[in-house]
Amino acid sequence: MLLEKVIFNLLAFSLFIIIFFKIIRRNDTNYIFLLVLQAIGITISFIEISIGIDANLLFKTIRYMLSILLPVAIIIMEFSGINFSEFVSIILAKILFALGDTKAAKAILVKLVTKYPNSYLGHQNLGKIYEYEGGMRRAIDEYVAAVDIKKNDYDSYYKIANLLKELGKKDEAIEMLENLVKNKPDYYEGSCLLGDLLCEQERFKEAANVYEAALKYRPADFELYYNLGIVYTRLSDFQLAKEMYERAAEINHRLYGAHYNLGQIALIQKDLDTAAQCFEKSLYGDLEAMSYYQLAKIYALKGEKDKAINFINKAIELEPKLLKIAAKERAFKDIREHITVSVNMEEQEEKEQVEDEEKEEIQEDTKSHVLKREERAAQIFLEETNNLIDEMNENTKKEEQEKLEKRVSNIIDMERLKKLEEIDNREELEKENEKVDSEE
Repeated sequence: MLLEKVIFNLLAFSLFIIIFFKIIRRNDTNYIFLLVLQAIGITISFIEISIGIDANLLFKTIRYMLSILLPVAIIIMEFSGINFSEFVSIILAKILFALGDTKAAKAILVKLVTKYPNSYLGHQNLGKIYEYEGGMRRAIDEYVAAVDIKKNDYDSYYKIANLLKELGKKDEAIEMLENLVKNKPDYYEGSCLLGDLLCEQERFKEAANVYEAALKYRPADFELYYNLGIVYTRLSDFQLAKEMYERAAEINHRLYGAHYNLGQIALIQKDLDTAAQCFEKSLYGDLEAMSYYQLAKIYALKGEKDKAINFINKAIELEPKLLKIAAKERAFKDIREHITVSVNMEEQEEKEQVEDEEKEEIQEDTKSHVLKREERAAQIFLEETNNLIDEMNENTKKEEQEKLEKRVSNIIDMERLKKLEEIDNREELEKENEKVDSEE
């Protein structure tokens, strides 16, 4: 037993001296805590020797843990390239941050990166705290420092781009994201954010390329197909848009926006039956009122007045502002008198403003990668395209009617001229005959 205690003390003292010199060399007070723990273990051993007793299993375990195992584990850790001081600081900072004490957590990390400027985890976690506090510029600086230390830190690349976007530096954000997806093409969030930013700048062809590239790594992602449908809609390539919406709707049957846009494309193609089926599938959520409106328009065009009246009243009941739109719609010319919904527009406008604000808050909290802003823009684009086609058809009808009337008028004029010529010829003939008779 005495030999075991002598060997223990020699080993414990050796480890104590190694840790002590680490403090001197690095001038790092985080190691003092470790020295204190070692000292406790050595003290227990001295007490055993001085009193001449053998400690029980519990005290022996504590003695070995504090004086031998813990220092050896730290030496092995640092030999493997892990900085013990950094490890302790990061753990403490994370605990404090989780407890809500961001000030203390930040102080620990600032001290760490000041002492060890190449601490990747220090810069990364400090960036997270600054981002949480709203200090976006400081957060960017810390994430940039993290990327400089670890070139393949793609998460920090993404965070930098997102923060640049929030600061309004969208060109810089796009450049950062282009580098990100070039080096890591399967980084899904990066591709989605890049596509979103390109669409905001109406660079739809580039956005389409980004989404197409992302599909190689996520071939069953309905949001990518839906976003491609939106992009091709804005490029007026309705056939490709239709294909993308169909793929998206096959994967996610509850993607009501895809069904709504498919209905609009079917209207452009004058396929009223398919359009009606699509709008029936989109009769949910935010699109319910507009879907009822489009169904009313379809049945009005088909001459089914009862269905048209039923659907237009449902639409206006859900979205009263559609009353003004319906009043101008030529398709509803024969059924306007049957619109029975009573609407107080001023109260409704106030209600809509509150609801829109609530929707914006909800959308900000969701993790969807659907192009929310462009989604509605695509719907409006398709609606306006259909209205333009209707106007063109109406103008064409008017032009054809005018041409027909002109042609009929010309024919009538020609007939009149013909009759006048016949009358003139008859009169001349009669004069000739009279002249001949007189000469005889």
